[in-house]
Amino acid sequence: MEQLKNEAIDLLIKLIKTPSLSGEEDGTAEIITNYLKGKGIPFGTIKNNIIIKNKYFETEKKTILLNSHHDTVKPNASWVSDPFGAMITGEKIVGLGSNDAGGSLVSLLATFLHFYKNEMDHNLVLIMSAEEENFGPNGIKRVINEIDFPIELAIVGEPTEMKMAIAEKGLLVLDGLAKGASGHAARPNGQNAIDIALRDVQKINNYQFTETSDIIGPVVKSVTQIKAGYQHNIIPDECHFVVDVRVNEHYKLEDIFEILQDQCTSTLTARSFNNAPSGIAEDHWIVKAGKMLGIETFGSVTLSDQVNLPCNSIKIGPGDSNRSHQAEEYILISEIEEGIDVYINLLKQVVI
Repeated sequence: MEQLKNEAIDLLIKLIKTPSLSGEEDGTAEIITNYLKGKGIPFGTIKNNIIIKNKYFETEKKTILLNSHHDTVKPNASWVSDPFGAMITGEKIVGLGSNDAGGSLVSLLATFLHFYKNEMDHNLVLIMSAEEENFGPNGIKRVINEIDFPIELAIVGEPTEMKMAIAEKGLLVLDGLAKGASGHAARPNGQNAIDIALRDVQKINNYQFTETSDIIGPVVKSVTQIKAGYQHNIIPDECHFVVDVRVNEHYKLEDIFEILQDQCTSTLTARSFNNAPSGIAEDHWIVKAGKMLGIETFGSVTLSDQVNLPCNSIKIGPGDSNRSHQAEEYILISEIEEGIDVYINLLKQVVI
């Protein structure tokens, strides 16, 4: 076990040092597959997604999926240290993707290797996926469409402090377009597209959805982008804005869209209606097993590849979601070691 933990740390450092922005994960995919080759473990690939099955995989058995991703967001401008430096400071491993979700990925891989040669009641499959951060077409969704075996349950590795997320908010992204009329700034015509957009933004911010979830809370709306104009003395005739809506299980994404469109004179366009809220029953056997081990359950407000999985699923992993996408992102060595232990103990309850 100590060897697997040490190998997980070494592998994470190599992954951090290799840029793997969403859609550009060739380098980290090669590092992972070379590691598996060194272990003599067969694997399959679909684009930059890597799939491995336990040694005694049998089609008649039910399958538990382990999943995490090896792509990252772009480093933001606030980084002081090298985001690809994998600097170790005491217990900390600092680097882009260390927390989201490199720590989970290497912990799940170590867990998979622990069980790889075991005779088990369930099959165990690990998918290390690409394009999670940008919800790209060549990530987990493509893999799920191409694999030839059903999945009963998925354990998704994301930084949750090893608490078990039994529900996850859905995501609706809206592109808004306010239309006015252009003119000279010295003669305001009352049809400034920015003013129209701002009125709609205020209406969106003020609107309150009444249904609140006991697990994942209220619907949350955030206007995250706005763009208009190209010259200081011309009144803009168009203003574009983006709204990020995190949706609880009481609403369909289509209903959220209709409600917000009714509030606006701007035209709203939904990028997708696919990222619906997800959850698992509190009396499901994996949740019960977690509670027996003292694992705390909660509802997650952030989205993951969980949304693309056509089966019951939980989200659990080492690290803290508050560090994700932050400058100086880090994970603790002790968090990875604990993560491996918790994953193994959890699976012992259900696969052997």
